[in-house]
Amino acid sequence: MTREEVRPQVVRACASLIDAEVKSKTGLSALAIKAGYKLVAAIRPSMVADVVDRLLPEFATALEPVFVESREQAARAGAPLPEVFAAHVTTEAPRVAQALLTVTDRRAAKASGPLRKTYDRLRDSAEAHVRIAVPGLARTLAPFVA
Repeated sequence: MTREEVRPQVVRACASLIDAEVKSKTGLSALAIKAGYKLVAAIRPSMVADVVDRLLPEFATALEPVFVESREQAARAGAPLPEVFAAHVTTEAPRVAQALLTVTDRRAAKASGPLRKTYDRLRDSAEAHVRIAVPGLARTLAPFVA
């Protein structure tokens, strides 16, 4: 995922996934999410891709235990790693969500101004939203797993 030759593709794919996830939200909580996302895009249109690119190494490190387990499962089963990885990440959605949010929480603690306020306002519902997005993340990352 972080290899130089695939990193730009991973960043684009993840940014597209985030866009799609935000657009798919409905209900009252969607209003806050969409407003926060709109604020971020207004501040800097490339911010989502820039943040994904900046955090990708930390996200990869956070997902390393799940990747190692997937690689072991694939070897035992003689199955393709991308398929096993996607299935395992999806099965481990709560754990994956928590691992990813640990990264963003650590980074958000260093932020200030409107970005920090927006993150703090959305953080309570973030875990549920990230869990819902994990299957899409698994499908997005699977082609880049080697």
